[in-house]
Amino acid sequence: MSDTGTAEGVTGEDEVVDLCRELIRIDTSNYGDHSGPGEREAAEYVAGKLAEVGLEPRIIESHKGRASTVARIEGEDPSRPALLIHGHLDVVPANAADWTHHPFSGEIADGCVWGRGAVDMKDMDAMTLAVVRDRLRAGRKPPRDIVLAFLADEEAGGTWGARYLVDKHPDLFEGVTEGIGEVGGFSFTVNEQLRLYLVETAQKGMHWMRLTVDGTAGHGSMTNHDNAITELCEAVGRLGRHTWPVRVTKTVRSFLDELSDALGVELDPENMDETLARLGGIAKMIGATLRNSAAPTMLGAGYKVNVIPGQATAHVDGRFLPGHEEEFLADLDRLLGPRVRREDVHADKALETDFDGKLVGAMQSALSAEDPIARAVPYMLSGGTDAKSFDDLGIRCFGFAPLKLPPELDFAGMFHGVDERVPVDGLKFGVRVLDRFIDAS
Repeated sequence: MSDTGTAEGVTGEDEVVDLCRELIRIDTSNYGDHSGPGEREAAEYVAGKLAEVGLEPRIIESHKGRASTVARIEGEDPSRPALLIHGHLDVVPANAADWTHHPFSGEIADGCVWGRGAVDMKDMDAMTLAVVRDRLRAGRKPPRDIVLAFLADEEAGGTWGARYLVDKHPDLFEGVTEGIGEVGGFSFTVNEQLRLYLVETAQKGMHWMRLTVDGTAGHGSMTNHDNAITELCEAVGRLGRHTWPVRVTKTVRSFLDELSDALGVELDPENMDETLARLGGIAKMIGATLRNSAAPTMLGAGYKVNVIPGQATAHVDGRFLPGHEEEFLADLDRLLGPRVRREDVHADKALETDFDGKLVGAMQSALSAEDPIARAVPYMLSGGTDAKSFDDLGIRCFGFAPLKLPPELDFAGMFHGVDERVPVDGLKFGVRVLDRFIDAS
């Protein structure tokens, strides 16, 4: 054994699968109300792995059990602006009865590591750990300083993770100008001559909302023309069935141009059904970036079958495109009508950056070196990430967690879904690409 606690000759590719499995086995389910186990155990695991190779990680707990781990690696040229590599340690809950393999087993089957977090995003956490450990064991400094952040609470908006660190400990990110994180760098195979790797350069903003209607309480047997449930359900129905207008942003236009070139067809964003049909598992993700959206997700009212309640509530997951927040809110109020009161449960901005610069070049060169038919292309994420918080520090963020995926794997469908899994070969590919990316960045 070496003094780092890892067998001599072990590489990042050798240990990335075990790192991913061990992280998955740590239940970090985030219910959004501090009722879960928290991220402390995972943060301590990560800190231990970083300390083994000579780093001095800090574990910062924002609330009991809600811990993040941050470390800084000195680069060859500390005068250069630093790079952030961030990932979150929490996962959405999972019901084991729905899964083929237990969601917290980290089982290997059919060439994949299975479990909650396998793609969102303990795979990237493991790849980052594997690359960093391999480089530091070998004494290979990065070209510039790298800040590593393994974060709590991303799945509930980042309040107790990235947002807490940005607000309370901004010094941890001193000198950082660029960053990479989740939901980007994954492959979409067009044909035998071309594989697109989608790099996230934009993401929709969010308004998670509570809707409330007050009415007149009364006996269920009597006529009531001021029923809060009726009023709310009609408003929610209008909202849920609404077809939002297509709005093609800069990033989506760039993606469609790249896709048009790859497929050899002209694409009409106003008539995307045929195009989306060609995109397989990523169709829903791409389709959701063409419009604002508002999905009703929860309803609540009443306490007894023969009592008309005086109030009814609903929750809505609202997402708006960059540059279209005011339009979104105006349309929302028009659809809901004057009786519905709305309030934000959590709100955050949309992001969009250009697909250019040295960092983008480093992504393309690293991908091409490991996959000769790779082409990096920009796309917009329909959801959001911790990049929203880091943007407040002036950090230009991209989604780049590289994975070469089998064409038949429904990658997008596994985010927050059942039977989440990541190919073993994909993890090892990601380690190689990230290592090259760091050298070129």
